[in-house]
Amino acid sequence: MSKKQGGPKRAGKSGSRPDLTEEQKLEIKEAFNLFDEDGTGTIDVKDLKVALRALGFEPKKEELRKLIFDYDPEGKGVIDLSDFLDLMTQKMTEKDTGEEVLKAFRLFDDDQTGRVSFNNLKRVAMELGETMTDEELQEMIDEADRDGDGEINEAEFLRIMKKTNLC
Repeated sequence: MSKKQGGPKRAGKSGSRPDLTEEQKLEIKEAFNLFDEDGTGTIDVKDLKVALRALGFEPKKEELRKLIFDYDPEGKGVIDLSDFLDLMTQKMTEKDTGEEVLKAFRLFDDDQTGRVSFNNLKRVAMELGETMTDEELQEMIDEADRDGDGEINEAEFLRIMKKTNLC
């Protein structure tokens, strides 16, 4: 007789799940129940993409493969409600973090060019009371600027924020 094995050990397992609002939990459960047609408490991994879309996410193929690997490591082809809640909590937290980073980006990009220029960075440093030389500010731009245009776009801003663990 085989015992049911738990999923992989991962951050965000039920005990340490960040709090979701009751409305968010209900929305997640409703989406889950749409695909748990036989009432077994599981959904088929083939339905995961559609369930994520129903909750406002557009996972890419590689991301979907990783989620399935993380939440169905034994290849049973199903995900239970607890794991789906963990998965969606993680996705919602990432989405919230991304939105916060984009808000911060917009504060830097006060001239609404879609880029943070040297002058934008200098203005923010002055507003925050940071005493930085022009050279130090330019070094910050150079560190984040991946496409070599001398300014920081949203993707570069997000990358540097993740790299420095600020999101």
